[in-house]
Amino acid sequence: MNFFEKVYQAVKKIPYGKVATYGDIARLCGRQRAARQVGWALHQNPHFIEIPCHRIVNRFGALAPAFAFGGAHIQKSLLEQEGIEVREDLTVDLARYRCTELTE
Repeated sequence: MNFFEKVYQAVKKIPYGKVATYGDIARLCGRQRAARQVGWALHQNPHFIEIPCHRIVNRFGALAPAFAFGGAHIQKSLLEQEGIEVREDLTVDLARYRCTELTE
């Protein structure tokens, strides 16, 4: 399995109503320092509905300014539909919404 496929499989593990960081996914894929590559893989996501890339935020909880499927406001809308509160500055509270099962 190539790195992009590993990323897609890892992202599918994030439950509804939770988020993970690019770094969380990189670590889960065995490449701790590959957060940017995770971002690139998600930008190339071939199955948007099946692979919930909108659940990925940066290490500060910020949404992607260039979200591949329509920008940060589309990502915000998708997260809010899952019950995730998105602040005015387009960040989420990682202490509250981060998927800890992936980070332990």
